[in-house]
Amino acid sequence: MTNTMADIASHAKAMLIIGSNTTEQHPVFGTMIRQAVMHRGVKLVVADPRKIDITEFATLHLQLRPGTDIPLVNGLMNIILEKGWEDRDFILNRTEGFDEVRQTLEHYTPEHVAQLTGIPLEKLYEAAEILATNKPMAVMWAMGITQHIVGVNNVMDLANLQMMLGNLGVPGGGVNPLRGQNNVQGACDMGGLPNVYSGYQNVTLDASREKFEAAWGAQLSQTVGMTVTEMIPGIEEDKIHALYVLGEDPIVSDPNSSHIRKCMEECDLVILQEIFPSETSPYADILLPGASFAEKSGTFTNTERRVQMVHQAISPPGEARPDWWIIAEIARRVLAQGARQVQPAPYSGWEYENTSQIMDEVAALTPSYAGVSHARLERDPAGLHWPVKDAEHPGTPILHVGQFTRGKGHFMPVEHVPPAELPDEAYPMLLNTGRVLYHWHGGEMTRRSAGLLEIYSHAKIEINPEDARMLGLNGKRRVRVSSRRGSIEAHAWITDRVPTGMIFSNFHFPESSANELTIAALDPVAKIPEYKICAVRVEALD
Repeated sequence: MTNTMADIASHAKAMLIIGSNTTEQHPVFGTMIRQAVMHRGVKLVVADPRKIDITEFATLHLQLRPGTDIPLVNGLMNIILEKGWEDRDFILNRTEGFDEVRQTLEHYTPEHVAQLTGIPLEKLYEAAEILATNKPMAVMWAMGITQHIVGVNNVMDLANLQMMLGNLGVPGGGVNPLRGQNNVQGACDMGGLPNVYSGYQNVTLDASREKFEAAWGAQLSQTVGMTVTEMIPGIEEDKIHALYVLGEDPIVSDPNSSHIRKCMEECDLVILQEIFPSETSPYADILLPGASFAEKSGTFTNTERRVQMVHQAISPPGEARPDWWIIAEIARRVLAQGARQVQPAPYSGWEYENTSQIMDEVAALTPSYAGVSHARLERDPAGLHWPVKDAEHPGTPILHVGQFTRGKGHFMPVEHVPPAELPDEAYPMLLNTGRVLYHWHGGEMTRRSAGLLEIYSHAKIEINPEDARMLGLNGKRRVRVSSRRGSIEAHAWITDRVPTGMIFSNFHFPESSANELTIAALDPVAKIPEYKICAVRVEALD
């Protein structure tokens, strides 16, 4: 997020939520948004195919067809230009490439966009006016935007919108992705991506590589690595022979589950480091018992770039150990084995005694974390927003104030690309997937909670009443949903939360996981699967 949650809740005069079921998946921030609407009169526009709970607080709900986010955003910008609502000073002084985007937007007339998205013409004009004339305006999104074959372009187009309106580098504005997993921001910051070291320092740049080589005493590759969505299929292609899986459950969370199971069965070696035996554990050759968040000390970096200290509250059970300790111990043993075979002995930099030492190494090598230390976080439990440039720097709650990191913001023309798979005669409906309030992701923790299971005990398929009538449900409560990749059976929830022609399912329950159905079509840049759209057939069961 370029801005903090508190900043948005306190200063935004308008908000656009697109591709985010905020109140169910980010309930703390969702509550802050509702309070801002009720007590400050913030104008809220929600763009989502479903009538999610936050739409009850919205000034306007744009119920677009799945996969038409780019036409919607381009159409709004077309209207903004038509009405002269763009921030010309910001565009002139702080950006480049606007003329190319302007030319692209000419093809996204309101009439054409209304046809593509299914949103009435008058609602497009109303939304454009709300977002353009109530400044500052903040944009929030989540995986409803990114989990498409055009996920990167979706995000780029939202950046185009905010640059056009001058809503970057100001309180109450910004482009604000709501992260989908606990500490995923911190994992990415620490180089948990195949193309960067910590702090997003590119592996292909000589300066970055040489700095880390000097610090680690090792020769490093300049080749960009593989994402998980490339690695697991790579098993069948003889590219991958071993997997080390840490805190991930690909059998449940990756698309096209039957294919994932086949790949995992063929893998020569699977090491799984987990706190519970997950759906992936039967495929593991070695199980390593990790410690949960309450059983270790360290830092989390949340969705708003806030680095916070956490302390061990209880002891890990049995042989469970913190993840960092397990990884360091494996590395030490590998190096010891290498020392017996290679002279001189390879460099060993794994002699950590605690996570404070690890954070000191992070700070020494990562400009955005240069001023972060455990000692400082102990003094300021509220945490620090990176970048923190040195030990005296106060942190950066708002990014891009006065100037973008690259200098001038770059507008990028973005064109609509249809989803990889759309309904046809054999599979006439669309499947949209996501989570529900009471469970989280693969459900390995939440399905172990008796209280949560009492509220939401099994998978449900949301289906529109008109579609239910056409399918002949007639009071029946179970349906079979099939795609070209698999089939599941689950309880039907007949509700107008979903439009006709579309159903919604979650992947919290392995016996009825939506990922048995989803397609592994990938965004060409980020390699994120198109979880949010695929074609399915729905049948009533006796």
